[in-house]
Amino acid sequence: NDLFSNILFFFLAIFVFVFAIGPDKQALNTLGIGIIWSLILLSSTLSLRRFFQDDFNNNSLIIIHMGGLSYELIVILKIISHFIFVKLPFLIAIPIASTLLHIDYNKIILLLISFVIGSLILSCLGSIAASMNLLNKRNFTLGSLIVMIFSIPMIIFSVSVANAEENLFPLINILIGLLLVFFAISPWTSAACIRLALSNK
Repeated sequence: NDLFSNILFFFLAIFVFVFAIGPDKQALNTLGIGIIWSLILLSSTLSLRRFFQDDFNNNSLIIIHMGGLSYELIVILKIISHFIFVKLPFLIAIPIASTLLHIDYNKIILLLISFVIGSLILSCLGSIAASMNLLNKRNFTLGSLIVMIFSIPMIIFSVSVANAEENLFPLINILIGLLLVFFAISPWTSAACIRLALSNK
């Protein structure tokens, strides 16, 4: 259900941009990479509320923890599953959207490479935001704001990778570095928020 909502939102927004910009292929090609990444970021916030909430409400987190898994490991598994089942399907949607935006084939390949790295960063940020939402049940926009603010460097370098004609590997290395930083931070931060939320439940 979340995947269908994300994909539907993604394509509807693409059609809106196509009709708003008009038939100018050069303008679509120039703005296309930024449009796609902006929509990927916005669509990723749609599934934040259910990242941990369902497992938190039915006490699945406690049961899994009692089975011998630490909360940090549970967070890592949730990040990986979110990446596989929510993000990877965009590998099919992105080439279709790129065709609608008249993006060059070479840029589509680079866009997919940057997406694989950047979307995993978004999953890490999503785990932090979703775990903080467990502590704040009244305002779920806080998690979305966290994802958007901390994803700005990732968006900048991901768009740069897709538009790069040279010096490609340093940009990819920076993206990988950001991924390693967030992948190291998110399990500990999310696990700490989950423990606090469970203790206040």
